[in-house]
Amino acid sequence: MESIFKINNLMKQFKGKTVLSIDELNIQRGAVTAIIGPSGAGKSTLLSILNGLTTPDGGKILFEDQDISGGIKHGDYNRRSMAMVFQNAVMFQGTVFENIAYGLKLRGMPEHEVKVRVNEVLELIGLKEIAYQKAETISGGEAQRIALARAMVFKPKVLFLDEPTANLDPANVTQIEKLIVHAKEHYGTTVILVTHNMFQAKRLANYTVFMMNGSIVEYGSNEEVFANPSNEKTKLFISGEMIY
Repeated sequence: MESIFKINNLMKQFKGKTVLSIDELNIQRGAVTAIIGPSGAGKSTLLSILNGLTTPDGGKILFEDQDISGGIKHGDYNRRSMAMVFQNAVMFQGTVFENIAYGLKLRGMPEHEVKVRVNEVLELIGLKEIAYQKAETISGGEAQRIALARAMVFKPKVLFLDEPTANLDPANVTQIEKLIVHAKEHYGTTVILVTHNMFQAKRLANYTVFMMNGSIVEYGSNEEVFANPSNEKTKLFISGEMIY
């Protein structure tokens, strides 16, 4: 499988402390890659660097063989082909429909196509009946589904997800996971998912990265990492026996 991201000797420091140090990592195109590890492992920092929101202090990152090590400028083609959803969704003013349509309108998409795409994704997330409800009146779980729909509606090449289902009820988790699978299978989207939910990583991911202390302990297919991990720390972490 082809790599969409290639990382070499990546390093990031905050206040003189090294918080990320990765020798090598290749993210496979069109796959779901889960990033797991304890709090403070560097998972969200890695996600932010890959998305161009944070600039590394050293190393090289290639996205589709283009060097993005210096970050990604606003409006750059690479920026427009990526989307990110955070743990806590923020709704814009206006209706649910307008929230989801926002990115498409910014890209100058014709009105009729905007309507088709938004209605399609509303159907997917099971919220078509509240399309014209004010976004500030919806529940937290609904808001998270809408935030993911807003990211997915323009069919990004890469979808970054930072704990997208944390603190949500099972019904909303199911809907969001269904959307993630749809993005991968129907749009060919590469999904990079930070999660503390081991079961979610097993369900959704093709590959899993296990991180500790800013470094990668183990990376491989889900079968390799969960069924036959090669590192003792990985075994302890996924079995819940690790104390850190």
